Amino acid sequence: MPITNPRLRKVEPLDYFSRAKGGERALLIEPHAPGADCRQTEAEFAELARSAGAEVVWQLLARVEKPNPRYYIGSGKVEQIAALCVEKQIDVVLVNRSLSPVQERNLEAACHCRVVDRTGLILDIFAQRARSHEGKLQVELAQLRHLATRLVRGWTHLERQRGGAIGLRGPGETQLEIDRRLLSERVKILEGRLQKVTVQRSQARRQRERGKLPVVTLVGYTNAGKSTLFNALTGADVVVADQLFATLDPTLRKLGGLASGPALIADTVGFVRDLPHDLVAAFRATLAEVCDADLLLHVIDAADPERCQRIVEVNQVLAEIGADALPQILIYNKIDLIDGASVGSVGVDSDQQTRVRVSASTGLGLDLLRTAISQDLNHAHWHGDIKLPLSAGRLRSRLFAAGVVDTESAEEDGWKMAIDGPESRIVPLFGLPDGDGEWLRACLKSVSAAAR
Repeated sequence: MPITNPRLRKVEPLDYFSRAKGGERALLIEPHAPGADCRQTEAEFAELARSAGAEVVWQLLARVEKPNPRYYIGSGKVEQIAALCVEKQIDVVLVNRSLSPVQERNLEAACHCRVVDRTGLILDIFAQRARSHEGKLQVELAQLRHLATRLVRGWTHLERQRGGAIGLRGPGETQLEIDRRLLSERVKILEGRLQKVTVQRSQARRQRERGKLPVVTLVGYTNAGKSTLFNALTGADVVVADQLFATLDPTLRKLGGLASGPALIADTVGFVRDLPHDLVAAFRATLAEVCDADLLLHVIDAADPERCQRIVEVNQVLAEIGADALPQILIYNKIDLIDGASVGSVGVDSDQQTRVRVSASTGLGLDLLRTAISQDLNHAHWHGDIKLPLSAGRLRSRLFAAGVVDTESAEEDGWKMAIDGPESRIVPLFGLPDGDGEWLRACLKSVSAAAR
């Protein structure tokens, strides 16, 4: 229903964007270039639809040489879809592409049923899975940003003239403009609340840094087995399900049994190809757990025939959030599903990345994985003593902020510090301005040789 009360604290979504109800009959459209093999993308999109609660009734391929500005797909294919919607009693048409608002509106008019693109479908799944206060805020913000460009579809029957100016006299502020204004106000409220969450998370991270516990973060394509591995390593009871985006909110636990000492391990949301940019932007507070990690455990479904492409897609998302330079261990999970595959470390590749084969569900290879984690954490740990002059107060505060100062003693001409921290926190300090970075690099030159 239309939004009429400007004091509402929560914006009600339009009917088109409401959460999919279980059992909705869905027709899936898979646009593809001529000659392209789209079997994997078609299967993944069907799994996304089922994860949203839809009943996949029919899947249809649509060859697209050049996107049609009106429908994205060809007009002949639109007629076929409209006939199928009547014949199969379709409730919603799902398109495996990001559509413009005009294309969605035209497809809905032609098919006489709701049309949701890939971005809207992923946002709907996230809305169903969000459990924490932070996760719900992030999902709602992403939804509203996506919805703001599509409000016109619900109010095409209303006059949109503005009042109070020559040549533009009309009924004044229309319902469409009211909705846009209220959405804008709600977005500002959510951004403010998420900013507070960001501050709280940064404070928690600083506390962990002072505790000298390195942070290991699980990343990977959705449904690669990250939560199963997380439970196997920590004994936690994070929700595990054979579906996409089963885990949304990040979880941290203490990881023991490492030769390098205890560490913290974080389980994060899985990635997927063409992850909506609005969603990435809204989840920056959560994804900061990835950016601030000392080591990434990149979990890969070894039984997935598209695993090489999945690695590329995950690395693209890591690059987008600024975490592509962090050290990684490639973990090939689910080897129990591969005939003849053996457990163990594959070794180090040309990019100096350790590869380990494990089975999180059976526990095979977990001891080797702990050994690999210990070796990488030790390899990337720096320690040594430096002396700062009294004029280096700014650099001193930055070292404390990075959480790499173990002990400090004041002297007449400055401070003597024992530096102890992972490489991922120390190396970025080498880029500090005003010569601080270069000076620190020179001081730690002998330390780095010993630490490595």
